[in-house]
Amino acid sequence: MSIKRREFISLLGGAAATWPLAARAQQPERMRRIGVLMNVEADEPVGQPRIAAFVEGLQQLGWTDGRNVRIDTRWPGGDPDRVRKYAAELVGLAPNVILASASPSVAALQRVTRSVPIVFANVIDPVGAGFVASLARPGGNTTGFSSFEYSISGKWLELLKEIAPNVIRAAVVRDPALAAGIGQFAAIQAMAPSLGVEATPINMRDASEIERAITAFARSPNGGLILTGSALAVVHRDLIITLAAHHKLPAVYYRRLYVTDGGLISYGPDIVDQFRLAAGYVDRILKGEKPADLPVQAPTKYELVINLKTAKALGLALPATVLARADAVIE
Repeated sequence: MSIKRREFISLLGGAAATWPLAARAQQPERMRRIGVLMNVEADEPVGQPRIAAFVEGLQQLGWTDGRNVRIDTRWPGGDPDRVRKYAAELVGLAPNVILASASPSVAALQRVTRSVPIVFANVIDPVGAGFVASLARPGGNTTGFSSFEYSISGKWLELLKEIAPNVIRAAVVRDPALAAGIGQFAAIQAMAPSLGVEATPINMRDASEIERAITAFARSPNGGLILTGSALAVVHRDLIITLAAHHKLPAVYYRRLYVTDGGLISYGPDIVDQFRLAAGYVDRILKGEKPADLPVQAPTKYELVINLKTAKALGLALPATVLARADAVIE
């Protein structure tokens, strides 16, 4: 059977009209790219739950790694050279947005780019560090979730005095290279006179310095220890927990991780929750919003965690008022 020329052209035109629809149906989703710069090693137990919470948060918002987004993660630990190297490497991948964990990661990224959007989590005092112009209006390319204000540092000293009333000397372990390390110590030092405590800074540039300083501090009686927040605090946590136990120093930590690893008591925000929330900001940026217009958010969840086994080893009878306030008790 023959087909007339005009009928053939009509059939051809009708088929062609369907091609764009079929082509669109077969096109994969537009792939976005997210960089992630952590502040710990990949094998650190603290890091994987944070990444898992971030990825889970993205999935709930419709972003799946390998389908419509690619996630490139770097784990430099506490090594400043590797932080700088990986920051440049991630920016070189031309991501749509970068998630940065802790102050060193943010600082390194801001030195490399002022245009790629950065969402941070686990950062102390982002205004004081110069990362944002203000909490309400960050400006620039950076916003995120702060881990705590300096005022919480004073609460660590109050907690130390509450669980060990005989303490009159407090060793404050800090990273002196961070503005946050200086600020946390300053807040503790300001609170110390009203509690009858003398605060002594202990710098943690390396393991040998930490061991020498804490050993020297412990030679005099009635001492206690406070560990402030930083990437180096995570790197050296086993050493610090061991030294506190060896020298019978009641110690207050800024995060639950230390208590589950054998430390005495901690009070601080739920950082894993911050990484889940950060996924929301990443989603909004991928959809067109600007970091400058997204306010920095403070923690909404704090937790008090106690290790009763450690308290017993130190010979401490913890007050019932403290035990009643605990969110978790490790026995």
